[in-house]
Amino acid sequence: MAEFKVVVADPETGEAFQFEVDGQDANRFLGRDLGDEVDGAAVGLDGFTLKLTGASDNTGRPLRADVPGANLKELLLTDGVGFSPSRDGERKRITVRGREISNEVAQINASVADGDGSVADALSDDEDEDAADDE
Repeated sequence: MAEFKVVVADPETGEAFQFEVDGQDANRFLGRDLGDEVDGAAVGLDGFTLKLTGASDNTGRPLRADVPGANLKELLLTDGVGFSPSRDGERKRITVRGREISNEVAQINASVADGDGSVADALSDDEDEDAADDE
């Protein structure tokens, strides 16, 4: 069964929120590519749409949007996701993973693409309802 950490960034406020998803909610991410949009209900943000902006696997390797599939691939990189050169002209062979979300992914980065209000307000409303239910 898939289990992910999902980090959702709110571009309006600059805040980021971390969620743990598993089970059926995690299955909503499987098979999606970086750049796809997902319903925010998977992380408890009803009424929001999330855009997948990045991810990394269990060993910390990044997913690259320009590599198809979900498998590992060795690329000769000059810059970009997965490699930051320390001098001009530096190249390095780096192992990265393809853009498809699979069971090997540990963390998914997403950004709010559409929704009413801020993420912080939506989360505080959920906490208020949970507190009212406990009483």
